[in-house]
Amino acid sequence: MVHPLKSFPATGVNSPGEKGKNKGDRRSKKQVFESYMSLEEVSHGLKRGELHQGQLRINPKNYNEAFIPSPDDTRDIFLDGVVARNRALNGDIVVIQILPREQWKVKPQVEHVSLQVVKSDTDCDGTSESDTQTEHVPRTAQKSAGHGPSPDVRVEDQSSDPEELLRKRPDVSFLIPGFSSTLGSKAWLAHSIVDPPLHPSIGRRGFLHANSESPIFIYQVVYIVERKHSRAVTGHLKFLPDKPFAMFSPVDHRVPRINVKLDDCPTEFRANPGDFAKTLLICRITDWPVDSNFAEGRLAKTLGQAGEIEPETEGIMIEYNVDFSEFPQEVLDCLPKTLPWTIPPEEIEKRRDLRKECIFTIDPATARDLDDALSCKQLPDGNFEVGVHIADVSYFVKEGTPLDNMASQRATSVYLVQMVVPMLPRLLCEELCSLNPLTDRLTVSVIWKLTPEGKILDKWFGRSVMHSCVKLSYDDAQRLIEAPERLFPPDELPPIDAEHTVDEIHQAVLHLHSIAKNLRAQRFLGGALRLDQPKLSFTLDKETMMPQGCYIYEYRDCNKLVEEFMLLANMAVATHIYRTFPTLALLRHHPPPKAKLVKELEVLCNQLGLNMDFTSAGTIHKSLCAIYGDDEYSVYRRQVLNNMCSRPMQLALYFCTGTKLLKEHFHHYALNVPLYTHFTSPIRRYPDIIVHRLLAASLSTSHKRLQIRALHCNDKKTLSKKVQELSSELYFGVFVKECGPLESKAMVMGVLDKSFDVLVLKYGVQKRIYCKSIVGLDSYRFQKVEKVPQLLLVWTSDDEESSPVEQVISIFSVVDVQLKADEVPLKYSALLKRPENVAS
Repeated sequence: MVHPLKSFPATGVNSPGEKGKNKGDRRSKKQVFESYMSLEEVSHGLKRGELHQGQLRINPKNYNEAFIPSPDDTRDIFLDGVVARNRALNGDIVVIQILPREQWKVKPQVEHVSLQVVKSDTDCDGTSESDTQTEHVPRTAQKSAGHGPSPDVRVEDQSSDPEELLRKRPDVSFLIPGFSSTLGSKAWLAHSIVDPPLHPSIGRRGFLHANSESPIFIYQVVYIVERKHSRAVTGHLKFLPDKPFAMFSPVDHRVPRINVKLDDCPTEFRANPGDFAKTLLICRITDWPVDSNFAEGRLAKTLGQAGEIEPETEGIMIEYNVDFSEFPQEVLDCLPKTLPWTIPPEEIEKRRDLRKECIFTIDPATARDLDDALSCKQLPDGNFEVGVHIADVSYFVKEGTPLDNMASQRATSVYLVQMVVPMLPRLLCEELCSLNPLTDRLTVSVIWKLTPEGKILDKWFGRSVMHSCVKLSYDDAQRLIEAPERLFPPDELPPIDAEHTVDEIHQAVLHLHSIAKNLRAQRFLGGALRLDQPKLSFTLDKETMMPQGCYIYEYRDCNKLVEEFMLLANMAVATHIYRTFPTLALLRHHPPPKAKLVKELEVLCNQLGLNMDFTSAGTIHKSLCAIYGDDEYSVYRRQVLNNMCSRPMQLALYFCTGTKLLKEHFHHYALNVPLYTHFTSPIRRYPDIIVHRLLAASLSTSHKRLQIRALHCNDKKTLSKKVQELSSELYFGVFVKECGPLESKAMVMGVLDKSFDVLVLKYGVQKRIYCKSIVGLDSYRFQKVEKVPQLLLVWTSDDEESSPVEQVISIFSVVDVQLKADEVPLKYSALLKRPENVAS
């Protein structure tokens, strides 16, 4: 996506018009970075094809390596070193230029091509699109899980969003002169390295050249179009003797060290700097002069002790620009003043009245923002009337108000392990909009007439008013599904409206389950793809909110039931708004995986003896179902294979239809449907509010303005997902420290020449094990057997009479590991245990 060029103020960290700046008082210092081009120079250079624009990604494991997508988006351009990035930070939209020929590098020819493993900070969702709510709010646990005493609170990740199951793994390329693919008018040969890799077993980065000394083009950032990085970082403050400033060292090594004036440091630090060794602080970069390797900044806040959950969590949210402040008064003034609020009679008259219908919610047990409900009743002809009813948030969030402006800025609720940062004030999230039981609520409904097989005979869209007869938890719904013949007494379910019976609700759930199974089967027969990934859930102490245990969440029939009808509603609404507003519809596009990465994955699978067909999403799904196996480790092989297949997948993105000329670009790859949108979660997603306004034909905007909002929502969704992942990593790090060491089986996911990656089966986490760190290992050797990479580990013998034990490490090998906390706060390592026998 090309971002419009914008100009920044003449001072600050990323000023474009810098030529001539930093002379005078800095003239005696050597210039480290090039000054930025002017806006005019950049505009002309982009038009002539001499410059290229893209989003910068910096390798979190090697801060000297950075990448931006090539113009055709089939591979990535490599930027070598900090100087080449020219003060841009991870996520920034930058413009790059090829350097003069005399600055190109020359690398000697090597015998083979190998690829480097890099985990990108931009790893994001790739495909799954369901809208079942994620359970991140603590709840009382019913049984012990993990280690330690009986847990007080359980926190589960129950999202089944197909988009959040496929992971983007962008490929990376060196560009070498002489062959195909173009940037401007020049020709290139691109040798791919992977960021992150297709699969770790592909190996370390290598170079491919047409002759023994081919030059590698060198690129440099010449302009920053948009500073996506917040410029706020967590880290530690270090005292420097005889210096007028202290050194701030960010935890994220992709960010430079920052000079902070001593006068701006806490008085206690100047007196006793050693007391701050383990103190976590926030620093904001204010400038980065062209003649300095270090940025300049000011301390924003002292968070607390490193390794503690609350300061670490606050640091994550500030770094990733999550607004967790209280809603200002001007926003709260947009809410109803008279409480308790009731629906005005004149509003009910405008809507379809569904209050007598058997409508209910199915959500996590402790969910408080209930934005979707279901109904199902059998018709005399044997067909079914099925409804999806969504909270009418747009009734309260009027376009252009301070409330709307803040919601659009936040764009999404952010779910962490122990808390939720809401998009809307809690009065709306948890009361006025939430479809709470036994209460009249305003909704937007999609109602179908369906056959038992799920064929759509008729449908209706419109505003409605409903009265939820019961709030079912996922556990409640699952028990109803698993006991179709049982008569449930009322005391085994939550309170039910007197107008309806337990049996009526039970039959509705069973009918929905039956139709959902048919819908799901038809989706996958029609070419859909789902790549499940393990999700870690936690049990927390209700007083301290510290982790007591953790477990992998089980995705059950109740989740699938809700998912299918949310998908059906989203697809129906997408078609409706596109037909009504062909140039103003807000849809969701999922592009196909990058062809080059898929080809490399296909080669790897062939080497492993896996018969995979990567022709389409449907053939991938069919292939995976055929090769999982049925032994005790089949479920884990499935996870490894899903992880391999998820790496080429790209992000799904919101877009306005007026900005894409070809309807083929609207297609959703994973769902294999021509049109898709988000409609079912307006309490926690701003795009859904826009879609609701489109349904009501009350949206006042242009397609250009709507596209800008879509891009902002894409950014916020990406950041929200990253914060959610970091929160889970934080809690698991604390859990390992408090309850470890932890023992588990692990399955090898990939093999490098000096290390290998494993999936820890009990906890669903992935770790890398370095051979040089394995205690008791005598030697190791990397080898390829029929092109399949392996590591041969030789363990020292227990006594002089015994022979050394050899262990072969290859993909799908099962090994024993121990997770143990490191000295660095929240970090832990996977330690390979000595095998009891030679088998691998």
